[in-house]
Amino acid sequence: MKSVVSFICCFLFTVIAIGQKTLPDATKAIQLVEVSCGKCQLGLPGNTCDMAIRIDGKAYYTVGATIDNFGDAHAADGMCNTIRKAEVQGGWLKKKFKITYIKLLPEEKKEAGKL
Repeated sequence: MKSVVSFICCFLFTVIAIGQKTLPDATKAIQLVEVSCGKCQLGLPGNTCDMAIRIDGKAYYTVGATIDNFGDAHAADGMCNTIRKAEVQGGWLKKKFKITYIKLLPEEKKEAGKL
């Protein structure tokens, strides 16, 4: 019985992993962007907290990833309280950026005593 349960769990994890695009597409360029909550951090209109990116100084809402994919959006280090750098791939879907790959970069450490 344990081996059947183990097999089912492994199978489900494999299906989930294959369904998510975790590797960039080698045929497309990776862009370095800022990512955060469009309403709380990037000044976009709206009534809800939704993921957005800033490219070349202009912010756009996204589809394909949400701020909750990266933990609690309202935590001290969450997307509603900080702007993070990320590598992304994707394309335009009307006026939104459709993310097909995203990798958050490590947060930059602030030195004590410096602004």
